[in-house]
Amino acid sequence: MKNLIYALFILVSCYTEAQTNEFKTINKPIDYSKERVRLSLEYLKDHYNIVQNTPAISPKIIVLHYTAGGTVETNYRYFNKTYLESARNVLKKQSTLNVSSQFIVDRDGTIYQLMESDMFARHTIGLNYCAIGIENIGSKSQPLTENQVLANAQLVRQLTKKYKIEYLIGHSEYGVFRGSKLWKETDPNYFTIKDDPGKDFMKKVRLLVTDLHLKDKP
Repeated sequence: MKNLIYALFILVSCYTEAQTNEFKTINKPIDYSKERVRLSLEYLKDHYNIVQNTPAISPKIIVLHYTAGGTVETNYRYFNKTYLESARNVLKKQSTLNVSSQFIVDRDGTIYQLMESDMFARHTIGLNYCAIGIENIGSKSQPLTENQVLANAQLVRQLTKKYKIEYLIGHSEYGVFRGSKLWKETDPNYFTIKDDPGKDFMKKVRLLVTDLHLKDKP
């Protein structure tokens, strides 16, 4: 218990220092082509019964993820493709639209913005129409770093100033929204079990944004 308290004290101290020296945000836009727009609008209609002219969202939720490996560059190249790879059979049955996120955070805390934060990205089943995705370079065998904790907290603060964000969740936690008013997935069988970005990571990020009073369940 003492070790945990000490670790949290160090983290809060680092965050206080980081507030005066923010992590950089670098624009690194993926190709949001006409075809990606078309597929996004199709996804919104087929999965959420939302019909609109542009793939814009009204963000209410921030979902934190990890990439399960790779680097910023390899994940960027992956997300930049319009169509989902054939190997992802479960997802491809639902739509050929590729997965993506609005942000990627590197292991040193550098934030890369891949698209406008209020544009549709496919990253969390049932909630994409109102969720901003933040991917973090790392995996279960490559735990996320303290710099990523600080950068995610910084980004969450920035996004809550810009949008009416009510919820902050990890990808592993999204299932608690099934059956709620926020859950709009039309296929009741479309659901996958996730374990990212990890309980410890979520605990640390939440500690740094406690004052924002963001919820973790509907």
